[in-house]
Amino acid sequence: MEFQKKLIGKQTPIPGVIVYDLPVFGDNRGWFKENWQREKMVAAGLPDFGPVQNNISYNDKTGTTRGIHAEPWDKFVSVATGRIFGAWVDLREGPTFGTVFTAELDASNAIFIPRGVANSYQTLEDSTSYVYLVNDHWSPDAEYTFLNLADETVNIPWPIPLPHAEVSEKDRGHPRLADVKPMPPRKTLVLGADGQLGRALRKAYQGDTSVEFAGRHEFDLLDSELYSARHWGTYRTIINAAAYTAVDAAETRPGREAAWAINVSAVSQLAKVAAEYSLTIVHVSSDYVFDGVRADHTEDEPFTPLGVYGQSKAAGDAIVSALARHYIVRTSWVIGDGANFVRTMANLARRGVQPAVVNDQVGRLSFASDIAEGIKHLLESEAPYGTYNLSNDGSPQSWAEIAADVYELSGAERSFVSGVSTADYFKDKAAAPRPLNSVLDLAKIKATGFHPRNSKIALIEYLSASSATV
Repeated sequence: MEFQKKLIGKQTPIPGVIVYDLPVFGDNRGWFKENWQREKMVAAGLPDFGPVQNNISYNDKTGTTRGIHAEPWDKFVSVATGRIFGAWVDLREGPTFGTVFTAELDASNAIFIPRGVANSYQTLEDSTSYVYLVNDHWSPDAEYTFLNLADETVNIPWPIPLPHAEVSEKDRGHPRLADVKPMPPRKTLVLGADGQLGRALRKAYQGDTSVEFAGRHEFDLLDSELYSARHWGTYRTIINAAAYTAVDAAETRPGREAAWAINVSAVSQLAKVAAEYSLTIVHVSSDYVFDGVRADHTEDEPFTPLGVYGQSKAAGDAIVSALARHYIVRTSWVIGDGANFVRTMANLARRGVQPAVVNDQVGRLSFASDIAEGIKHLLESEAPYGTYNLSNDGSPQSWAEIAADVYELSGAERSFVSGVSTADYFKDKAAAPRPLNSVLDLAKIKATGFHPRNSKIALIEYLSASSATV
């Protein structure tokens, strides 16, 4: 007689903990079980957690009870022979700390346990063995969180009372829930943290202890040794806000070398880390990957960079896009805390200078604070991975029109700003080619629920802030 059991996932009271009825196929000769099948299980809701180690635990006698341990990695646990009673307690920071779930497991089911959820098992039959996949290599330096098996708060209903169970002395000595230090979440690393966007990300994540910030002195992207020196298993996300952005200097030989080193080679190193440790990477892109011929640029437009800087950014985008977990955030005309076009124009306005400003390049400003909030939104909302355009909203303007707005808001005459073509402005100057149209279509990121501010409103607020008048 043939029989078949389908894969079914069942949510539990602990967020992220999922029990699976495993696919079993059999006849009168015996049975075959799909203990781990990535494609089907991901489709059934299992996180694609990338296991790297497979372990087997064997218990000789009924009643063997292993302590409540929360490990710094994800686990997928199934039973090979016998039967166990499992107890899981959420020991992660957050509102579900202390939540309990219990169930019996045998060869027909399995459970996924996220990092920070403590697990304990009591054998209900002799000669029981269970198998678990983990997504980080065991390390003696790994930080565990423990809970006492007899904790009165969680009050686990052990089938075999603990006085009659086989329990190690070490497990008997673990703390009660009131004394447990919750396991913090995996960290986010922000690279390029001293640039305009990096400083905006510092403000966006202010007070969040799970976010680390590294400027060039803390993490030099060109130092290959730093990529292997960090314990990446404790991270979940890398936000790469670092880049070589000297557009004109990139056209020189030293600049070309530097642009490719930072925008391509370093990005390749980060991509290797992200792939190996199943990290999410956020990579900031540029309108310069396009030639500016189209009226507006969608995320799926083919690359058509005009100069070395744009070529290096396009190459970096191509590398990151091959990763399973990535957000490429494409921006234009970035304005933040630092030297930039708006500050330059505001200073000229205060000095009464009457500048000639390019009037045939059209786009929208991208204020660093809006980019930072957009990145935060994509990560927190778990938006679908991929590329997202992100500038401020509103009617596109030329640089000359923006300059006139700055002059007016600074108390000077708009008429002080005169227009000049790109060709005339850069005549007899060593300069990189620029896209004439940098307008980014924002429909995709708006569909995720994020709506960037109107660029004129953002400009007013930026000029009104004390930092913008330095």
